[in-house]
This record gives sequence, C-alpha cells and structure tokens, in this order.
Amino acid sequence: MHNTTELARYFRIDNGRGFRLKTFDPADTRHFKSKAKAGETLQRDIERLSALQEKMYAQDRWALMIVLQAMDAAGKDSTIKHVMSGVNPQGCEVVSFKTPSNEDLQHDYLWREIPHLPERGHIGIFNRSYYEEVLVVRVHPELLKTQKIPPQLVTKNIWEERFEDINAFERHLTRNGTVIRKFFLHVSREEQKKRFLDRLEEPAKNWKFSLNDVRERQYWSQYQRAYEETIRATSTPHAPWYIVPADHKWFARMIVAAAIIDALEGMNLAFPVVGREQRRTLAAARKELLGKKKR
Repeated sequence: MHNTTELARYFRIDNGRGFRLKTFDPADTRHFKSKAKAGETLQRDIERLSALQEKMYAQDRWALMIVLQAMDAAGKDSTIKHVMSGVNPQGCEVVSFKTPSNEDLQHDYLWREIPHLPERGHIGIFNRSYYEEVLVVRVHPELLKTQKIPPQLVTKNIWEERFEDINAFERHLTRNGTVIRKFFLHVSREEQKKRFLDRLEEPAKNWKFSLNDVRERQYWSQYQRAYEETIRATSTPHAPWYIVPADHKWFARMIVAAAIIDALEGMNLAFPVVGREQRRTLAAARKELLGKKKR
C-alpha cells in the first residue's frame, strides 16, 4: 500500500450518516509539521501518479472523474496545477464550471456536465460541478427562478430530490467504469480573509480578486450548512467525499494526490498484453529494421 494512502483515507467519507463538518480542522496537517517534508512526499506521489496514469491511458478501460468543490480562495486551481503537474496532458482534461449560460438554463442542471465526462483511459477534473446546484443555488434560492423549472416541481423537497438525482447519476457512471472521487477543500474563514487580502496587496495576484467573492462571505454559515448536508447526503462507497484541510495548501495537495493514487491503484491497471499474432508482427518489424542497410 502506498505510504500516504492511509493518511488520505483518514479524510474520506464513505457514509455521510452523522457527518459533521466541524469535526474536521481546516488547519490540520496530521503528523506533517514541515512543508519541505510534505513537498518531498508530494513529488514522489506525482511520479507515482504519472506512472499509473500512463497505464490507465494504455489500458483504455476505466475513467476517473475528480470533483473539486470549495469556498472561494481555498486553492482549487493551485491544487490542480501542482498535483497534476506530472500527468500527460493528452489523457487529462480540466473543466471549470462558471455561471450557467442561457443555453445551459434551457436544460436540466446535469446537462452541461455530460459532454465533459472523461472518456475511458482519461482523467477528468471538474473545477466546481453540478454540486453548485445544491450549494450556491440553495444559499441563493432566487436562482431557481432563472432555471425555468415548472413551478409545481419546485417543492420544499427539491434539495432532497436533487441529492437523489446526483446519487443516481454517480451510481450510473460508476456502473459503467467511471471512478468518482470528490474533494471539499476545507478552508477556514480567517484563512480565506488572509488570501483575499493577499490578492489585494500583491500586484501579481490582483487579477484573482473579485468583489463578489468578498460579498459572499456574509453567507459563510449558510454555505457551511449547505456543504455539510450535501456531503452527508451524497457520500457513498463508490463516490466518496474527502474533507481536505486547506488552510495549508501544501498539505491539501498531498492529500488530494494520495487519494487519486489510491483510486488508480484500485483499478488493477496494467499495460495491455500483446497477443501471439501481434508479437509475430513486432518480431518481423524488428527483423526488418535490423536488416535495413544504410544508403
């Protein structure tokens, strides 16, 4: 077993019954007290991840879907950048889901994700996802009016119904060879404030700043409750959530990398076995290459 696998599993939620977000400390680093030491571990894991992805791509049977959710400034972009730095871009796609377009709103809320589901042999990363529909839309229920849903279908049970739909959707995907891993980058309100201030004070980070992100802080407690209930309702053995402490970006990256490795190692990956006929073809090609004379 990979040496960081157990560490990642500590933060894994397979069954949300009784889940409480407050039991996880955003500043937790377990036994890692050194950023440098964690960096060494992450580098080894990046190399391991690269080797596993190569086998996954060659085997062309499984797909891996990674869902990243978080409050603003929790580090989703930098996590993707560092953890996936050793992956072959040919077999990995990243999609960021922003505010739904007019075309998106003409369809159900899962519609826009479907064209971006990872194909076999590939890793697909969703930077935000359909989970926004039970998070942002729940905190701002007025957004439901923009979705053109028949009024009689917008009942007091709509969030529970969406949890059911999401669970069914994820079960369907896993039954067809897509492994799902979901990550909530759990940042504290104090650390978020610090990062917003960094964006204001450092010219190279000014472009990241959004006044709307700051305004959303007034809904912090509502978002925390929405995340807690969402994770509680949609944590399953086949599509688990990881509650990743994100106050220290170096630790968050290490946990995400370890969890992805754990998922890939569970696929029993191997390079395709070459059959007898193909071996003959390869032998003939080798003979021909070695027998060619220089002109």
